Amino acid sequence: MPKVALFNQAGSQVGEVELNDSVFGIEPNENVLFDAIIMQRASLRQGTHKVKNRSEVSGGGKKPWRQKGTGRARQGSIRSPQWRGGGTVFGPVPRSYSYKLPKKVRRLAIKSALSSKVKESNIVVLESLSFDAPKTKEFAAVLKNLSVSNKALIVTDGSDVNVALSARNIPGITVVEANGINVLDVVSHDKLIITKAAVEKVEEVLG
Repeated sequence: MPKVALFNQAGSQVGEVELNDSVFGIEPNENVLFDAIIMQRASLRQGTHKVKNRSEVSGGGKKPWRQKGTGRARQGSIRSPQWRGGGTVFGPVPRSYSYKLPKKVRRLAIKSALSSKVKESNIVVLESLSFDAPKTKEFAAVLKNLSVSNKALIVTDGSDVNVALSARNIPGITVVEANGINVLDVVSHDKLIITKAAVEKVEEVLG
């Protein structure tokens, strides 16, 4: 089982934590990670694109000129696709881009993401994380104590308003609950800072 240092909010090491080998110690599957990231990014697309087809553009109705005898090509409407201001053929319409991967694939993806953070020594386990009141300055001090200066994902065991509000104004910092941890958040942040209670909760779900 992989072992990582356990820190307090002051940045001092207070012990070690043994991580579940089946969650934090597997060989990362890059193909599955890629598939999971593409799935999440597709689900984030709004899909609100829209063009008008020939039945929706204004004008038309009257035949531009008679069918025969003019020497010109026959036309039925000035709103046909070949006319300026005409409708668009096979253009995009509002739709959802979301889709789902099999449950086992999604579980393997999040395990691979977590294991890669452990493998790269980019995981920090905190004894606990709490504040008496929302204080961005105090949260920034905790990050400084832990020598975290890049993008970081903070994982807590449950909802903590003070922690969420304290981190909200710090660029590059994202706070999620243990049950909301996902592949895209893990791989898009340089550091993973997770509380000991959150580790236990993640291991309970994925182990």
